[in-house]
Amino acid sequence: MPEAASVQAARATIGDSEFDRDTAVTPRGAGVYDVDLSAGWTIINAVNGGYLLAVLGRALADALPHSDPFTVSAHYLTASQPGPAVIRTDVVRTGRTLSTGQASLFQYDDEGREVERIRVLASYGDLDTLPDDVRTTALPPAIPPMDQCFGPQDAPAPIPGSSAITDRLFLKLDPATLGWALGAPSGKGEMRAWFGLADGRDADPLSLLLAVDALPPTAFEIGLSGWVPTVELTVHVRSRPAPGPLRVSITTRNLAGGFLEEDAEVWDSEDRLVAQSRQLARARLA
Repeated sequence: MPEAASVQAARATIGDSEFDRDTAVTPRGAGVYDVDLSAGWTIINAVNGGYLLAVLGRALADALPHSDPFTVSAHYLTASQPGPAVIRTDVVRTGRTLSTGQASLFQYDDEGREVERIRVLASYGDLDTLPDDVRTTALPPAIPPMDQCFGPQDAPAPIPGSSAITDRLFLKLDPATLGWALGAPSGKGEMRAWFGLADGRDADPLSLLLAVDALPPTAFEIGLSGWVPTVELTVHVRSRPAPGPLRVSITTRNLAGGFLEEDAEVWDSEDRLVAQSRQLARARLA
């Protein structure tokens, strides 16, 4: 990381970082928010789905009486573009420990008609009130130390189209999942990496919605290339992450009919499983 970026990394905090500014929403009226989708979170020619989910997640955190996402399910209806958008939220139910709401993000087409991009149903609560009892057979992913992993800056050639999001992420990928970058994909459908934000901001529940969808697609390691658009993405946030880098592991076990699933796990610096997700994505077959 350049020296200037390292200085910036030491300053960024939760609530005062590029991620927070670019996911900020402005209340317009009851349950309605304006947002400007940043071009800084695009990859190839698309706004990243995890970034979009964080934007909607921030609006729901404001609209609901609880602030932490527990489960968020999103259907991606049409491709979002950088620029102005409107989010409309509805409170479905409020309770003592959980509240549920829905939200949709809209943009306008060339003829000025409103187009729905994403629709979300989510339940929110307070992660700090959850009991400490953990009973699990899950294990953190085995990823080599950071200095033995590789980031976008180590790629032999730039990604075609926009790669703006890579400038905003700290990514160090497991060499065992990088065969695709060298023209020799393993065929295993696995992707593992150390993950963080480039400006040094620690992770929180909202940024976990980004983390589950920020690595290169597992389709690359299966032997496919190009955009892998998300159809549906469900995220479960299990705990507030401890400070420090995250480890993200994503696997695909089945590609059929032009669709594949991606199962993600996010582990924090204290070896806790802090988020899980599953998404269905469309594969561009040759």
